[in-house]
Amino acid sequence: MPILRDRVPPEILHQDLVDASIFDLNFLVLVVSSCIIATLGLLINSAGVIIGAMIIAPLMNPLRSLALGTLLAEQGLLRRSLVTLGGGIVLAIATSALLGSLFQIPALSFGSEILARTQPTLADLGVALAAGGVSGFAKIRPKVNDVLAGTAIAVALMPPLCVVGIALSQGAWDYSSGAFLLFLTNLLGITLACILTFIWGGYALNPQHMRRAVVWFACLTGLLLIPLSLSLVALIQQEQLKATIKDLLRRETITLGQQAQVVDVQLFRPTLFGRTSNDRVTVIVTQETGNEVTPRQVAELERFLEKRLKRSVQLTIRAFNFQSITSETNPGPPF
Repeated sequence: MPILRDRVPPEILHQDLVDASIFDLNFLVLVVSSCIIATLGLLINSAGVIIGAMIIAPLMNPLRSLALGTLLAEQGLLRRSLVTLGGGIVLAIATSALLGSLFQIPALSFGSEILARTQPTLADLGVALAAGGVSGFAKIRPKVNDVLAGTAIAVALMPPLCVVGIALSQGAWDYSSGAFLLFLTNLLGITLACILTFIWGGYALNPQHMRRAVVWFACLTGLLLIPLSLSLVALIQQEQLKATIKDLLRRETITLGQQAQVVDVQLFRPTLFGRTSNDRVTVIVTQETGNEVTPRQVAELERFLEKRLKRSVQLTIRAFNFQSITSETNPGPPF
């Protein structure tokens, strides 16, 4: 007897997800459209544009088909789901890489929307599990708006793939690997949550198949706990290092302490699947100043930071002035 009474009939759910597992023109157009929107939003660092890609959500359908195919041990549905999902992944990475090569934005100039998807942590796995549960629940409940669930899921699927392509186009292998780890985390977390939701809804007909599906995806998802935990530790250490650098520059330097105000400190450290390397730390300092900073001063600051932090440092200073100009302001000499 089904655990959930008010549910979509099994035969309707099965046919719906079989249709959703097919790689056809509709899926192709949705993947390309969603990828282009998400990639452009990432390149111009616009969260609003990225939200447009969330509405399309093309990769969620084959994921839910994969979950049901695994649960029922239906080889045909599993094969079609994997082919469609794999084709969508390759197409999204290739499209975003092409756009990334056209824009030619270097890795050091990546915006916050891209960087936010290059270092996943355990929190991202929690989001994927919750989102997958919501999506599966919306699919088996006839009165729940399925579009809302698909919209919530898309933020966890297409943008990370687009970051992979963008980073690959610029040779930023560490960023691309981190983004792909985020995609794998979301893929496995969403599929596992959908499987559990389908079981709760009473769609598991064979207890042996049910146990096999849960064990397989639970083990695969569990393997990600190691890199995600390491990534979380690395992220905490990075934030602590940023705070230390900012404090050192403010308190113990004249160039960026007594003569200027440090507005922001950006820190770039190469990471590979959550493992922080010991390579050079790239520091970009944004400051408000009225004095010109010379290359010699930057070199001295680099040596100062290297001595205090005991690691190699590459420093870049972005300086700008704030001026309030009114009609009564005395004009300067003509250019």
